[in-house]
Amino acid sequence: MEKKNKGYIEERQDYVLKELANGKKITVRDLQMEILEIMDEVHRICEKHHIEYLLMAGSALGICNYGGFIPWDDDMDIAIKKEDWNRFIQALQEDLSDEFYFDCYELDKRYNPISGPMMKIRKRGTYIEEVNTLLKNRCRQGDGVFVDAIVYDNIAENKFIDEVNRTVIKLVMPFIVLLDNLHINPIPLKNFVVWYSNRYSRRHEDSKLVSQPISVPWEKFLKEPVFLKEDVYPAKKYNFEGRMFYSYRNIEKVLKEWYGPNCLKKWDGKKWVETLPVEKRKPKHVKDINLDGEGPVS
Repeated sequence: MEKKNKGYIEERQDYVLKELANGKKITVRDLQMEILEIMDEVHRICEKHHIEYLLMAGSALGICNYGGFIPWDDDMDIAIKKEDWNRFIQALQEDLSDEFYFDCYELDKRYNPISGPMMKIRKRGTYIEEVNTLLKNRCRQGDGVFVDAIVYDNIAENKFIDEVNRTVIKLVMPFIVLLDNLHINPIPLKNFVVWYSNRYSRRHEDSKLVSQPISVPWEKFLKEPVFLKEDVYPAKKYNFEGRMFYSYRNIEKVLKEWYGPNCLKKWDGKKWVETLPVEKRKPKHVKDINLDGEGPVS
């Protein structure tokens, strides 16, 4: 492969997620193709309604390193601007194909706003159980294969102020998790998290920084992925599995800030080489999966 062709997959390995009793194997690539159907629909709706979205995290890294999914990546994440979030929900309500459905706290109080993604957009006729020991899916529409949607919000430019506000949510988090696992829906605590996060966002609407909202309490202390808005927006289109999806304006800078300076493939003089150690190249989100039905299968 010539150097100028960086971003296209040289080879794929079959990362097996599950082997059925009949010998059939469900691979990460099988899952990726289902996820891609969801993303095609999300892209269609966002284009129609002029809503700016971004492929983020590992999905953005896949753009740079593979021109699509990282071969062992078993999920997809998109970010939506805070000011577009309600319009995004409304657009999905109006235009989402019957093949798909979505869950979010705004429409279903069983959803957990501290889970990380603020929404899951799912495909009917499929089933997935995540590796998640703390919070389960309490929404009753189903457990279909999904794309995660996350809000990108205003963040204080002072790291201390940001961390103090995130700590408030982290102090509430154990009580939400405890009650949830006792099958008690802690709506007052969830409402507090949403209110507090929204208030924080309004106070810092003139900030030059953007990140996940403070309602997401899972990042390590002072390790939140925070970026300059000018590096994130306006979003640009990039090749992703033969489609043109949006991601960060300054994608390589953002990814290096998030994953470190060595996250992108290196040119060894003959080919592009993956820098992630082989032992870390494995799917990590799927506990059980069925792509031909809405429940677990042996």
